[in-house]
Amino acid sequence: MLPRIVVAGNGQLGQMLQQAGAPMQLQVKPVEPNQDIEVALHDDDVITVEIEHWPDTVTGLQLKNHPNFRNASALHAVIDRQRQKSLLDRLQVPTAPWVVLESENELSEKLESLGERAVVKRRRGGYDGRGQWRWQRGGEIEAEWAGTCIAEAMIPFSHEVSLVGARNAKGEKVFYPLTRNWHENGILRASVAGIPVPEIQQQHAQEWLSRIMDDQDYIGVMAMECFVVDGDLLVNELAPRVHNSGHWTQEGATISQFELHLRALAELPLITPEIKGVSVMYNLLGRNWKPEWLGIDGVHVHWYGKSLRPGRKVGHVNINRPTVEQLKQSLSDLRERVDDEDKIAFNWSLDQL
Repeated sequence: MLPRIVVAGNGQLGQMLQQAGAPMQLQVKPVEPNQDIEVALHDDDVITVEIEHWPDTVTGLQLKNHPNFRNASALHAVIDRQRQKSLLDRLQVPTAPWVVLESENELSEKLESLGERAVVKRRRGGYDGRGQWRWQRGGEIEAEWAGTCIAEAMIPFSHEVSLVGARNAKGEKVFYPLTRNWHENGILRASVAGIPVPEIQQQHAQEWLSRIMDDQDYIGVMAMECFVVDGDLLVNELAPRVHNSGHWTQEGATISQFELHLRALAELPLITPEIKGVSVMYNLLGRNWKPEWLGIDGVHVHWYGKSLRPGRKVGHVNINRPTVEQLKQSLSDLRERVDDEDKIAFNWSLDQL
């Protein structure tokens, strides 16, 4: 008998987990944790997350206190950036130099210890570029940073990549190839997958993510975002859940990240997905899509059913083709049908191919 998977969070990730579970007759139930009501949970439910943060409401505490709430240790480590960086340091996973901004009197000294420029990040909360500030030597320092933030040295990276992997309760692990990502104002705009990846980068990334998941006795999919600096990787952040940079796997792999996550949680066989051709994932930020896009070879639209708001992730488009040349053609065709301000995402994607 397969367990029911209850997802803390009722957004697009929970929706896509539901879609992935349906063909396996695996029931997936997203639950909004920010409620002061008790929800109907079963003793054998398995609780997972699509978000890292929620308040201690009646529902939120009910989910956290369930005996089958998975990955509590990893969530505790990751939701606070100081704890997350300390975990990476302890496991000897390389990151950019960083400091804790504790005392208002030491802010200037701590920031200047990182060099000419730094990124200040709130220890808790903030995503898609929110809760972050850029600082450079001689620039303004905010007193509110003391006690609430860490700072990281600004790294001159050539590009960004992410690794998505999964681990089950037996400690078995599988990984997708590194994905190349492009962010704008801290928000992921596009990802490219299926292009050649230096073997040493893939090897290091898998070793580090394995180390992290084993240390936390993690079950399910975890994502690790990295900077590429002179051909080497520095880990930026961890996400203890399915991740935006893994959305391309829905059409670009034999098993999507969503199915892989469910397999690990439900103790179903965990096998390495096969990659199908080459893929680009393009995020729809605060804008609708056009039915004519579906006339382009390899285009798949995933709409989240959200109201439009500037900068809000309301859907994504996966473009998957057997060859690079075919993908270039589809990207070029789609570029002519998107708004002018979005053409930059397609220009970037084409440059990666």
